[in-house]
Amino acid sequence: MDNQGRDYSHIDSLDKALALYREGKLERLYMLPLEFGGQDVPQNVLYVPLGIVAIKKQLDETIANLVRERAVAGYNVQPEYKGASFIPSKIKIVTSHPEKPGGFNPTINIW
Repeated sequence: MDNQGRDYSHIDSLDKALALYREGKLERLYMLPLEFGGQDVPQNVLYVPLGIVAIKKQLDETIANLVRERAVAGYNVQPEYKGASFIPSKIKIVTSHPEKPGGFNPTINIW
C-alpha cells in the first residue's frame, strides 16, 4: 500500500491515533517484535497506516534469518516524525554485528 502523498500531520496525539486505530484506519506496530523479545507496552508500539505492519514483518523475517546465520547480533528501530505528528513518517531499522561492519539497515517510508 502506498501511503506517500498522505498527510498525517494532523494526528498529533495518542488519542487521535487511537481513534483512527479503532476505525480500522491505522494498525499497531511493535518496534521490537514480540518474537524478538519485545513487550506489549506503550513504549514499544507505533500506530501506522494499513500495510506497514506487513512490510515490517517481512523485514523482521529477513533479520531473523540473518540472526540464525550469525550475520546480525544487534537490532534497533528508529522512528522518524514530521512536525508534531504521532504517526512516524519513516521507520529505520538498524542491525549490527560487533565483528562485521555494515549490516542490513532498511527504511520503511510511510508518508
